[in-house]
Amino acid sequence: MTALTSDERLLRVSPLRGLLGRPELGSVVGALAVFGFFALVADSFLNASSLSTVLYASSTIGIMAVPVALLMIGGEFDLSAGVMVTSSALVSSMFSYQMTANVWVGVGVSLLVTLAIGAFNGFMLTRTKLPSFIITLGTFLMLTGMNLGFTKLIDGTVSTKTIADMEGFPTARDLFASTLTIGDVNFKVTILWWFALVAVASWILLRTRAGNWIFAVGGNQDAARAVGVPVEKTKIGLYMGVAFGAWISGQHLLFSYDVVQSGEGVGNELIYIIAAVIGGCLITGGYGSAAGSAVGALIFGMTSKGIVFAEWNPDWFKFFLGAMLLLATLLNAWVRKRAEATT
Repeated sequence: MTALTSDERLLRVSPLRGLLGRPELGSVVGALAVFGFFALVADSFLNASSLSTVLYASSTIGIMAVPVALLMIGGEFDLSAGVMVTSSALVSSMFSYQMTANVWVGVGVSLLVTLAIGAFNGFMLTRTKLPSFIITLGTFLMLTGMNLGFTKLIDGTVSTKTIADMEGFPTARDLFASTLTIGDVNFKVTILWWFALVAVASWILLRTRAGNWIFAVGGNQDAARAVGVPVEKTKIGLYMGVAFGAWISGQHLLFSYDVVQSGEGVGNELIYIIAAVIGGCLITGGYGSAAGSAVGALIFGMTSKGIVFAEWNPDWFKFFLGAMLLLATLLNAWVRKRAEATT
């Protein structure tokens, strides 16, 4: 009886303690503050069309922030995520154009190539034992060079040829870059992709054995391996998850504009990491949530578009983004300490 009553899994957790233990609590507070601030200083911020613009900007970051957050919970990060989006779009476009194939063939080939890049990152990490910073920095540099080199070699310029007149383009655009109209307001389909990824990732983290493995690997991979967690497979799977997000974002990029600039994507990997950190993920791993990454992306979207609606100088955007990163990190640390103090 003593053993049973001392089992912490059987203890009833108060609502307050449960709330303080949520990794996204700090980011939710921050999001409400940002929303209230721009609602006051920008007259057009609360318009339905403005909010749809904010959601679109958030979704383009959130689609990648979700798998990046899972990877960070697993104790790693990916510096190649930004250029991988461009690589995915380039492969789809150039394969379709050069092979004069239905664009869906290019989309499928792009998925396989992008997943292979993710698997390569995970394989190199688990086999060499080098830090993910080194592995993914190397992949970042290789992809940056390949994006430019192959595009100039095949197309003769730094951008791809248009594929808008090719078979399958309209249906692919409907899936990856269409606009949904509700009432008088237009919403991009990427918002649905974003919500779906958040839902699936949350289910994986909270309701599956794989979710337990992710937290265990990020918390202490040696201890996780000792109790039978497949550490290598888990990390490779997480990197392939980032690759899958890059594929979705890459296809959206391609079918939104039907051409791709080979130099795009550089620097975006930091934005994805920032969104995850603002959302409550720890750089050290083992803590965070998919919902938190969504809130972090929403804060990014509100800030980037709120500055425009307020008619401020956009040159200050990165200053506000950096300030939010520091404040969110401090707030998340405070929330964690409060949660630990109540246990």
